Amino acid sequence: MIVAVSLLAVGCGSSSPSTSAAATSGGQPTQAKIQQVQQEVVAFADCMRSHRVSNFPDPTTSPHEFKESLDPNTAHSPAFASALSACGHLLPRGGQTQSPAPSRARIAAALAFARCIRSHGFPSLPDPDSNGDITHEMLANAGIDLHQPAVMRVGDACVSVTHGFITRADVARFVAGG
Repeated sequence: MIVAVSLLAVGCGSSSPSTSAAATSGGQPTQAKIQQVQQEVVAFADCMRSHRVSNFPDPTTSPHEFKESLDPNTAHSPAFASALSACGHLLPRGGQTQSPAPSRARIAAALAFARCIRSHGFPSLPDPDSNGDITHEMLANAGIDLHQPAVMRVGDACVSVTHGFITRADVARFVAGG
């Protein structure tokens, strides 16, 4: 994804709690593991709200529903990055992605996203790296200023080409520095 923070690799995991639990344990999740993951993501959401992100949504079992319920303005708030830094350790696996190897579909989605961004006025945007990530450093090296209003507009316009791998909330978090 374009968001290095995978926070939302948060969906409170980039998968549902049961998939996240399976990825953590290496097999089918137990009911206890599912409950543990659910408790962790609830604690994360509570922590975010206690760190001045008052409208941070409750976790759901659907990562896409969660990501879409996160208001992009929330990700732009001054408190968001600070809260994420303070609360990220509460996420399952400390907020790390569930799999070190990105799927072909995820990489294809990231490439499609980059092509779309280039075709909408940012021709210097590089392709994502081998993990499917585009970093702030890559954009800076390409001369792209994330603070240009057009960056957010174009990013929002291009999420549809990723078929759910990148959301508007992901774009907002990335632009906000996450």
